[in-house]
Amino acid sequence: MTAQTFSKPSVFTIPSGWSFVDSLAKGLMSEAGDEPSKLAAMTVLLPTRRAGRSLREAFLRLSQGRPLLLSRMMSLGDMDDGELPIGGWGEAGPGGDAALVVPPAVSGLRRQLLLARLIMARPNNDATPEQAMFLAVELARLLDQVHTERLEFSKLEQLVPDTFAEHWRVTLEFLTILTELWPGLIAAESALDPADRRNRLLEARARQWQEAPPAGPVIAAGSTGSIPATADLLVTIARMPEGRVVLPGLDRDASDDAWDNLGPLHSQYGIAQLIRHLGIDRAEVLDWPMASSEAAPPERTTLINAALAPAKTNEKPPVFKKMAAEAVSGVTRIDCPGPSEEAAIIALMMRRNLRLAGRTTALVTPDRGLARRVAAELRRWDIEIDDSAGLPLTQTPTGAFLRLCISAVASDMEPVTLLALLKHPLSAVGSRPEDCRRQARSLERLALRGPRPSPGMDGLRAALQDLDLAQRGELPDYLDHLETALKPLTNVFTEGSAALADIVRAHMVSAEAMAATNKNPGAENLWSHEAGEMAAGLMHELEQAACAFPEIKPRHYSGLFEATMAGRFVRPRYGTHPRLFIWGLLEARLQRADLTILGGLNEGSWPPEVTTSPWMSRPMMEAFGLSLPERRIGLTAHDFVQCLGAPQVALTRAERVAGTPTVPSRWLRL
Repeated sequence: MTAQTFSKPSVFTIPSGWSFVDSLAKGLMSEAGDEPSKLAAMTVLLPTRRAGRSLREAFLRLSQGRPLLLSRMMSLGDMDDGELPIGGWGEAGPGGDAALVVPPAVSGLRRQLLLARLIMARPNNDATPEQAMFLAVELARLLDQVHTERLEFSKLEQLVPDTFAEHWRVTLEFLTILTELWPGLIAAESALDPADRRNRLLEARARQWQEAPPAGPVIAAGSTGSIPATADLLVTIARMPEGRVVLPGLDRDASDDAWDNLGPLHSQYGIAQLIRHLGIDRAEVLDWPMASSEAAPPERTTLINAALAPAKTNEKPPVFKKMAAEAVSGVTRIDCPGPSEEAAIIALMMRRNLRLAGRTTALVTPDRGLARRVAAELRRWDIEIDDSAGLPLTQTPTGAFLRLCISAVASDMEPVTLLALLKHPLSAVGSRPEDCRRQARSLERLALRGPRPSPGMDGLRAALQDLDLAQRGELPDYLDHLETALKPLTNVFTEGSAALADIVRAHMVSAEAMAATNKNPGAENLWSHEAGEMAAGLMHELEQAACAFPEIKPRHYSGLFEATMAGRFVRPRYGTHPRLFIWGLLEARLQRADLTILGGLNEGSWPPEVTTSPWMSRPMMEAFGLSLPERRIGLTAHDFVQCLGAPQVALTRAERVAGTPTVPSRWLRL
């Protein structure tokens, strides 16, 4: 693999039966030989940052711990991967190029607030702030889709015939938020939409490398070019003198007839589109010269690709019986009665695999409920697993505590909500946490059982009036401290309307006062650890961005705060087991474990249910130029084929979920 000028694009593939990052690392190290500077001179572009970490670990394994000067690794940031920022790109200085400096991307929360403000400012608007925030998420998603496909909103008016004119007029009028108001607003922010900024960076990099290719090899690996700007950059790289594109899992066995009839639902559809965009034939794609040490039987890949072949082709299927035994060697299928049993079996397989020295195990699933169940099962043995998706902030103790502070004040100290707050592990109200919970139990026993007291703190005090001093004990002082802690938030909620920034500040002050102990200030207890740090960042960002939002009725703040927390996930930085993992489909694309468990293989989960756009029908999306929702099924089919290429694979599913029979994934019925 010596550097040379190729008359045609230099494109390679790593079969799905090989470990992608291990094979890639092995090939690059072989090319560098005994000259460390050669490896350091290479630039490797990968779909995600996690893929970069996996490649670094592969280099470490192959070097057996010897120090290496690693290649420069950068993230392409495919939108489908949920990583819009381009790692290491877009800033001048030692780590970037002045030619690639573009305005920053607007933060997700600020864009959500700005769009929600535009929604609420519409004539005859009846949406609450919470509804406006969730609707803003859908508008932002449409914005990103349009930028990704390089489309123009001016085409919207010509999409539908007159028979749909009235219905479409209503939608089109609403979308003037994006077509007429948003461009001026984002320009005033001196920022860009994240997808627009990513496109500009990729396009600028492609122009720069066309004019002056960089010194040293450039390898783009693992991307299927699902984003047009990414595909154009891959064309540029493939045509550079020392550029190479490495594709994941190209099917070489499919007939030309089958290849020409691939549809969006097929696992090879994205790769086929990219190969055509590169201007080459499938036969011109070269095999990557270095294989990983462990690989699945080649018969398995042949079998699964043949089973996925388009039905309308004239391709003669292979003789399955001859290869079936070899193909399914190392594959186990487990049908479980329900999700609980599925999680328990997966946890047992993981724990059993730990008994084998050095072996790794990964659960790959898009089902977040199953992932959380497996993590809970493993905690029974004091095993903390590395879950790449993390835990939703709303489900962490810090997130729950912040929500309870709002709910208790908004409900005028409704007993169930109040007790949930007072018994929360973070509640201390200036005393020891155990004393706080002891007083909460006394308050529950003496005042909150039976008829509900009158609203507010006065109602709680009135409920204690009929008790003698001995029975009341320290409860009056406890209520005084509680009232003082919640007073900033209570004062705001008594107003008819208030600025969002004022509500956020009162929320933080009250939450910190509730979390304060007799030894530590509340801020130290509340904003520590991963969840606390993320919550602190969210509160600070919300306070800073709140100036973009109009005054609201405080009673709407609870729903608005829930909307801002949605989509925030907390990922532990340490303390997880080094040989057990839970990966989403994105993280599993280029990684490999000794035992790979594909969980949640039911229709609606893997593959996902096809969702419709709230703005356009499928024919309208196709006419406008947007990718159809079915395209995602093709992406998950490719993920399934890649994961099935692991040497040892277990396939699991639940026969019933919530008492309802499930349909096995279509890939289990091939």
